[in-house]
This record gives sequence, C-alpha cells and structure tokens, in this order.
Amino acid sequence: MKQFTIDLARQAGEMIRTERAEADLEHSYKFGNELVTQADLKADKLICDAIRAQFPAHSIVSEESAPDTDHVQEIKNPFWIIDPIDGTVNYAHGHIQSAVSIAYAEQGRVVLGVVFNPFTNEMFHAQLGSGAFLNDQPISVASETDLRRAIIATGFPYKKEGIATMVDNLHRILDECADIRRLGSAALDICWVAAGRLDGYYESLSLWDFAAARLIAAEAGAECGHFRPVPAGVDPAFHNKDLLIANPGLFPQLKRLLTP
Repeated sequence: MKQFTIDLARQAGEMIRTERAEADLEHSYKFGNELVTQADLKADKLICDAIRAQFPAHSIVSEESAPDTDHVQEIKNPFWIIDPIDGTVNYAHGHIQSAVSIAYAEQGRVVLGVVFNPFTNEMFHAQLGSGAFLNDQPISVASETDLRRAIIATGFPYKKEGIATMVDNLHRILDECADIRRLGSAALDICWVAAGRLDGYYESLSLWDFAAARLIAAEAGAECGHFRPVPAGVDPAFHNKDLLIANPGLFPQLKRLLTP
C-alpha cells in the first residue's frame, strides 16, 4: 500500500512538472475565485483512475472530482483523500512550493500519508505508528520551545470572510514569535514542521490540504490539534477549522496565543 501510494504520487508529480514545462497552462476558477488548471484535473484523473483500478471497493474524496467532505467520518469502507496539486496558485505562477498529497484512511483513521514536491524531488511519507520520512530518511520536529525564536507558518483562504480575525491572529504571532512564513502550500508547510524547518503552523483548511501531512507531522513528533473547540460530534482528526500543528513544547504556548 505504501509503495503503491509513493509511486502514484511520483507519477502524478512528474506529470504536473512536465505539464507546466511543456504546455501553456489553462486557468479557470471554481466558485468564482479558486484557481484551477488543466494540470490539476489531469493529475486528479491519473490518481483516481489508478486507485479505482487497484482498489475498486474504496471511496475517494478529492478536491477536483469529489469535493464533498461533510460526511467523510461516516464513510465505512476504506477511502482516499486526494489533493492533486496543493499550492495551485504557486504552481500556476512558476513557484516551486507545490505538491501532490495522498492520504489513505480505514476504520475512521488516516493510516498512510504521502506528500511529494516534484520541483524539489522531496517525498514525505508516513504510516501510522511507523515514523515519518523524507526521501526514506527519518525526520522529526524541531526542539525549539522559546516563542521568541520560533518560525511559524500560516496561510490565507480564497474567501475573505473573517479576514479581520486572521489579521488579529497574525498580529499576535508577530508580536510574540521570531517571524512568520506564508509559503503557499499547506501540505508542504505541515511537512516542513515535521522536518524541523518550521516550528509551528496554524490555519483553517480543506480536508485534502492536511490529511496526509497531518499524519506525517504526528509521526514526526508534532502535536496536532486545534486552537478553538472542535464542534460536538466531529472527529478532531477530520476537523478542518483552526488547525494547529507544532512541536509539543510550543503547541500549548501557540494555542494560548491564538485563543481569543
């Protein structure tokens, strides 16, 4: 299962890298403001077709072809959570911070996560209970516990509702932490926390943005949770609002900082 997923992420990654290098990207917008390219759609088809061929009984939750996550925790059979290009805006503008993200879940838990950046040839992966890896080398979170020396990442959504609260959070982080990064790919930001390149990350996301990377971070020793209460009846592992991921020493400090 792990090798299948790694190979699939690499195939999709090579396809999107080649697509950008050799073709004029066609841009369109979902919901009026969310950028999508033909490479997103082609990578989505490649991944979903391969999964359906290999595991026809499995369900798929994908940003491009099956975006309904309202009832994902009710899915009883094994399912996959796909983001064919996380960081589409970066991708469309020629930046290198974009990735293929594939997570596999069974019995209500994400048990396998793969995030591949084809522009840097970095393959992050983890299986539940087996540690986290970058290009097959073990990785772990940083040990920084002083907020004043911590580098924190975040992002901002397409929709601008609630921007004042986001700016308020940003102000608190900048007041108390060393600096902030906004790199444009949530999956890679979280994997960078796993690899010790960043000390913490917070944002509200879609499930496909974080499902694979969250497992990778947790297996690398990060504490993964939320800085506001999770609604009753919602599995915290699938709750996409107010995510907070950091090393265990910084997590409670950041939670206090971000909680109004």
